[in-house]
Amino acid sequence: MLKVIISPAKKMNVENDLFLPRSTPHFIQDTQQIMKRLQQLTPGELKELWNCNDQILQLNLDRLSHMDLTKNLSPAILTYEGLQYQAMAPRIFEQHQWDYIETHLFILSGFYGLLRPFDGVVPYRLEMQARLAMDSHKNLYDFWGNRLYRRLVSTAAEGEDEAAVAGDTVIVNLASKEYSKAIEPWLLKDQKTGIPVKMITCLFESELPDGKRKIKATEAKMARGEMVRYLADCGSGDPQVMKSFTGQGYHFDEASSETEYVFVKPY
Repeated sequence: MLKVIISPAKKMNVENDLFLPRSTPHFIQDTQQIMKRLQQLTPGELKELWNCNDQILQLNLDRLSHMDLTKNLSPAILTYEGLQYQAMAPRIFEQHQWDYIETHLFILSGFYGLLRPFDGVVPYRLEMQARLAMDSHKNLYDFWGNRLYRRLVSTAAEGEDEAAVAGDTVIVNLASKEYSKAIEPWLLKDQKTGIPVKMITCLFESELPDGKRKIKATEAKMARGEMVRYLADCGSGDPQVMKSFTGQGYHFDEASSETEYVFVKPY
């Protein structure tokens, strides 16, 4: 089964005019723990943790002080508003695209762990790489451990057998390194023990005047969003369809490997 992973976005707003959430995040009890831990920190500690200016600090202090993980929720896919989500443009999806992401798309989150597109969430600020100690866990990677990966590879579509899905999973990695780091180490361990889980990481590179290539963060984020939209429109579970992607002016590099699809934008 094809499973697409993406990063969250820092910019968030409640958006439930289009439709209401359909599900509760799987790790909601863990999220409750994280929320309580954040509420124990001083404004100064939170500013350092969030690495933000005073305006963003005040916004998120207000959010945190009134946070209720059961009320005023909106679907995760509509709540995040960063460049990747703007390029994805889910608000104008057609029904077949909604159906596709409901089955295939997963959002990694430092706060919520692993989200499905229609899980109900509230706006928050917490990056996966934030140095937040949780009890005996030194950071969020340690706190989540292998649980996000295990949930990802065992989640079946309606009517599918979870055990069979876990042994026949292809993960399309459209997440930033910060978030894919929560998945990759555990996948490599499975591969070493013979469990056939495969991951294809998509890289979006721009050609420079001197002939070299560089990943431009803004353009790459937008390309990741367009790739989600492209896959949802194709409706295919075959990762090979990504080779025909031409969004944002990128094209597939035939020199790519089986586990790393490189897309190049000409200078």
